[in-house]
Amino acid sequence: MLLTYDIKVDSGARYLAVGNEELNLKTKDWCVIRKERVLDYGRIVRALGENAGEKSKKEELPKIERKATVVDQSKANENKMRAKSAFRTASRDIVEMKLPMKLLNCHYSYDGKLITFQFSSEGRVDFRELVKRLSQELNTRIELRQIGVRDETALCGGLGVCGQELCCSRFLSEFASINVKMAKEQDLSLNPTNISGCCGRLKCCLKYEHEGYLELDQNMPRRGAACECSEGRGKIIDRNLLSRTVTVLVEGKELPITCARDDVRIVYPKKYNMPKKNSNRPPEDTLAGVPDKDKDILRKLNDK
Repeated sequence: MLLTYDIKVDSGARYLAVGNEELNLKTKDWCVIRKERVLDYGRIVRALGENAGEKSKKEELPKIERKATVVDQSKANENKMRAKSAFRTASRDIVEMKLPMKLLNCHYSYDGKLITFQFSSEGRVDFRELVKRLSQELNTRIELRQIGVRDETALCGGLGVCGQELCCSRFLSEFASINVKMAKEQDLSLNPTNISGCCGRLKCCLKYEHEGYLELDQNMPRRGAACECSEGRGKIIDRNLLSRTVTVLVEGKELPITCARDDVRIVYPKKYNMPKKNSNRPPEDTLAGVPDKDKDILRKLNDK
């Protein structure tokens, strides 16, 4: 039976691979992976189990051949030293060719047949000449990958404003679409400093917390709504979705008070009151603008 694993290589890049259950692989185990035409060396971040992904897609994923031995680890350490030398060579060539790109890391495959460079850039970069030059200097196949600022931050890692490790480097494997509307629906300040992460983009947590905030928002009143509480009638000036509380400015008082949502009743102005279904007489508001001499006629017609 094939199980799916999340693999992380020494450069920080991650991908999915499948392995036979008989290998008895566990988290943090190093292993040798058959990836297309090369052998790779990586570490298991987490086991996704048997049901992760479709069967047809599993067959296309890289396959784990074996758990790494002492010999494999020794060879991987040699490749890591070679990668540092290749990184310096590529950095020098980029400066000489004046390419607008920032080189991030370098990774040697286990068998040394492929060197993968990851870089970031504000726009598209024509690196064909760079690839030819590196192929001649390093005498192997070269692959350059451009990644975005989110992926760059995930590789570098760091701490968020919450004090914990960044979500992108800890557990997020895919970056979903995020927009400012999500921040607005979560009652967050739209100040870019408050809703942006270390990468300069909107925080990833705005997405996976969004549905929970929508559920909390279903029975909560809006700001500016008129209400009644134990202190009297007032207006809601603020609310907290997580604690289910609202801040009310009571009429005749200078300081606002904080109340639980269940202790507040929303009231509406008279102009929004709808007529009763069983009432035959239209309310005065429906006759606004009608001359006085015609109002009596309309009421009589309605009574009939």
